Amino acid sequence: MLVLGVGNVLLSDDGVGPALVGQVQGLYAGVNAVECVDGGTQGLALLGYFAGRTSLVILDAFSDGKSPGEVSVLEVSALLGCGPLRSTTAHEGNAGELLVTARLLGELPQRVFLVGIEPEHVRTGLGLSERVAKSLPAAFAQACAIVEQELVEIGVRAVA
Repeated sequence: MLVLGVGNVLLSDDGVGPALVGQVQGLYAGVNAVECVDGGTQGLALLGYFAGRTSLVILDAFSDGKSPGEVSVLEVSALLGCGPLRSTTAHEGNAGELLVTARLLGELPQRVFLVGIEPEHVRTGLGLSERVAKSLPAAFAQACAIVEQELVEIGVRAVA
């Protein structure tokens, strides 16, 4: 299983993916079935990590018109049905573009989830906005619940 944090830490709330993946990695560091990757702004270069995976959890800022700081959890079918999947931030590509390309190449894992936080600010600046930072524990809990579910699915003893 791959847990992938994406986003640009130099663009305020766009850095939520790298912040979250660091937390998840801290909890699952000793679990061989879980690989955590800070994908930063690598965009389509991350496709190489998808090969042979049965499940993928993407952690990212996800703009869906909700209140800043609101946590969303989507499965691949909902993500791919979100309409145009063009990047709305300055990092190269976004989760939607990555998934569409992986599907076209036949590299899309069987089970894909996105845990996203609605950003308040995506502009040059370090650190998350207060509203987004306050949402990190809820997003972390959602991500861990998915990881635990996927570990059970593949027969690995749950951690959290």
